[in-house]
Amino acid sequence: MASEDELDAEPASEAAGRLTVEIGAGEAGERLDKALAARLPELSRARLQALMAEGRVSFQGRPVTSGSGKTQPGSYAVDVPPPEPAEPQAEAIPLAILYEDAHLIVIDKPPGIAMHPAPGSETGTVVNALLHHCGASLSGIGGVARPGIVHRIDKETSGVVVAAKSDAAHQGLSALFAAHDIERAYVALTRGAPYPARGTIEGAIARSTSDRKKMALVKTGGRHAVTHYKVEQTFGPQEKPLAARVACRLETGRTHQIRVHLASKGTPCLGDPVYGSGSPAPVVRAAMAQAGLSRQALHAAVLGFRHPVTGETMRFESPLPADMAALERLLGEV
Repeated sequence: MASEDELDAEPASEAAGRLTVEIGAGEAGERLDKALAARLPELSRARLQALMAEGRVSFQGRPVTSGSGKTQPGSYAVDVPPPEPAEPQAEAIPLAILYEDAHLIVIDKPPGIAMHPAPGSETGTVVNALLHHCGASLSGIGGVARPGIVHRIDKETSGVVVAAKSDAAHQGLSALFAAHDIERAYVALTRGAPYPARGTIEGAIARSTSDRKKMALVKTGGRHAVTHYKVEQTFGPQEKPLAARVACRLETGRTHQIRVHLASKGTPCLGDPVYGSGSPAPVVRAAMAQAGLSRQALHAAVLGFRHPVTGETMRFESPLPADMAALERLLGEV
């Protein structure tokens, strides 16, 4: 299973089978697809509408075919069919290879490419590129849809990732990630600067109850998450910085961990479309536009681990990609 190291928040997995929702008398009158989606966060409204069209949603045993009607008091049932695994195809996509041997491959992933096929990103992924580069040796490693993938970073996050080319490497790397015995360092450009300038952010993370593609800090439940951070440089007035370069070291690897933790300090990654609530200062916005930053300013700069087969200590670094490097330079002129 892949580690959740700053991975894309995929839709919650659909469990095949029958899901039931009870609507009380005081809850009746809501639009049906909206009401069911709110109570079944693993299913989107669009997915529910499709299931209705297939006759898989019923009320008191009678099929419901339209989501625009109003809910009634009683029991709704949703029958979710088992998913059909997709076999990813090899694609001739260039890879920036930092290291490769018979067991593993380390690449410098650019922003804009997903790690593996998922709804909305069925092609053009790292997996498609690896299948072309590695050939049949990769098939079967780690599952049908995600061969070789042991950890993932967001589609719009850049930086160093490792993939397995053999079962021994897959098992060994997975164990290292599970034990958090991996060096993972990120660079973020943030709105404002976290205070204090060095510290540790702890807070359990779980999927948001209001947005199934978003993660949130929670007081109960969730998964324990720890991020160590250090402000390396600030931009703008020293007493109230407009932006900062922040080094983050992951002690755990949860979905969107760095983005959620930095946002909890009121200093989200610049350009973050999900957690970047509030607008940067006008001069920062201008710098972002000039630099061509159209994503969260987050980069996986360092990945270090012990080779799962040879035992060799390995460490890989990646410089800031062009958009973040340009933005950092422009912020230095603010």
